Amino acid sequence: MNIKVHSLHFDADQRLLDFADNKISKLSQYEDKIISAEVFLRLEKSADTNNKVAEIKVAIAKGEVFAKKQCRSFEEAIDQTVDALRRQLVKQKQKKLGR
Repeated sequence: MNIKVHSLHFDADQRLLDFADNKISKLSQYEDKIISAEVFLRLEKSADTNNKVAEIKVAIAKGEVFAKKQCRSFEEAIDQTVDALRRQLVKQKQKKLGR
């Protein structure tokens, strides 16, 4: 699986990039035909402390799934986004098996 991480409005350190790679690679447990994943990490300009945004788009054999979360830290945002993607992949798989 090809994973690309883009950091907008800041420079991401290697630890954050490795964290994102590790979390996203675990999605292959739920869908074996993942082609690629694209991660966008962005800092929102606001006075709120929940200004870190993670958007992840995963290309699979029959389309793509997308999730976006905004949290206090990038790690938390990535974690919640990957969890949302996991739920989407499980739901798609259940629909496919139910037919």
